[in-house]
Amino acid sequence: MLKSIEAIIEKDGEVHLKEPVCLASPCRAIVTIIEEPSAPETALLSEEALAEDWNRPEEDEAWSHLQQAQ
Repeated sequence: MLKSIEAIIEKDGEVHLKEPVCLASPCRAIVTIIEEPSAPETALLSEEALAEDWNRPEEDEAWSHLQQAQ
């Protein structure tokens, strides 16, 4: 039987399971490393499309009241 368990792996390789595991005997396991980007992928994919809308003079004018006085 296959069972997936979420875990955190520290830089030094120490593994911390997110839930307790009780086994009748030792078992083999496969560890898959999931590297998470510093920014969510959806944010990176939408950045260019949002920039087109946000980088318009109308937007600067609409939000100018929130800018700090220089």
